[in-house]
Amino acid sequence: MKKFIGSHNEWDKLEEVILGNVSNAQKPILTRDQLAIEYPQFINKENPSVKPFEDRVIEETKEDLENLQSQLEQLGIKVRRPKEVDYSKTIKTPDWETDGFYGYCPRDSVLVVGDKLIEAPMTMRSRLLEQYAFKDIMMDYFTEGAHWISAPKPELLDRTYSFDKNRLALANYEPIFDAANVLRAGEDLFYLISNTGNELGAKWLERAVGDKYNIHLCRDIYGGIHIDSTISLLRPGLVLLNPERVTEDNIPEPLKKWDKIWCPEMVDSPLTEENPLSSIWIGMNLIMLAPDLALVDSKQEHLIRALNKHGIEVMGFDLRHSRTLGGGFHCSILDTKRKSKMEKYF
Repeated sequence: MKKFIGSHNEWDKLEEVILGNVSNAQKPILTRDQLAIEYPQFINKENPSVKPFEDRVIEETKEDLENLQSQLEQLGIKVRRPKEVDYSKTIKTPDWETDGFYGYCPRDSVLVVGDKLIEAPMTMRSRLLEQYAFKDIMMDYFTEGAHWISAPKPELLDRTYSFDKNRLALANYEPIFDAANVLRAGEDLFYLISNTGNELGAKWLERAVGDKYNIHLCRDIYGGIHIDSTISLLRPGLVLLNPERVTEDNIPEPLKKWDKIWCPEMVDSPLTEENPLSSIWIGMNLIMLAPDLALVDSKQEHLIRALNKHGIEVMGFDLRHSRTLGGGFHCSILDTKRKSKMEKYF
């Protein structure tokens, strides 16, 4: 039987990915979780509502993803896609009901740690079952020998979500995290404590991966959502940092000795609405295709030059609506297989 090798870090040569699918993407019902995490600006408004994604956004993103798939395949990278799902269907537990979101960002719901595929418990109700869109792909990896585990499905009760501006949105009642709260560097995993990852989530992950891994909690860096527009691990000894969130004082201790690229000013994307799902820093949401090759938003010329100065070539590409949809390259691409081995970098 072919052995599933998986992926041990964020930079080794990429061999296989799951690339997102934006078909049927929609904005879920505005329940307490959505208001606390995605739309805190609406918390005190009566009858808040958000406009749906424009058809043009969905169609142009479909086109972008198809072109991106072609580009990756030309590099010899195998690309797999989530199946189409009807996200308008109701998702219901005994305590709440909502509808779905999208399959655009597979990075958010599955974490690959070596030969382990870990289904994240997920932070928002609308995303609780998001992994179902690529269950068939997970089954194939399981057949190859992958260790496939799933975190306990959280209850996501109203008490989970706080509207207090002086604290994070997530309470610590049960393990909750999105997979995109984690970055991998061999034996070391960096876990962002934020509105999409609580302390109990980190504790569950630490026990799930076992003693050979070190979990570094990233506190008081960025309270919003995921880690990959704040810190990007480029190769051993080199890290890209968001200068609005990371400082010499709060940078995770193991990264203090690495060479640092402080991300230059971002070029904004054209927006189709007033309430995009990402900040301007989605422009640094790159993915390493190899230690010397990065897939980067082609508009980010300052960032591209900074990477070039450190010996990293760039494949420029444009996801036209990455900010509107809340996902750049690292979000929309889940690296399931890299030509890598378990190593110690710190």
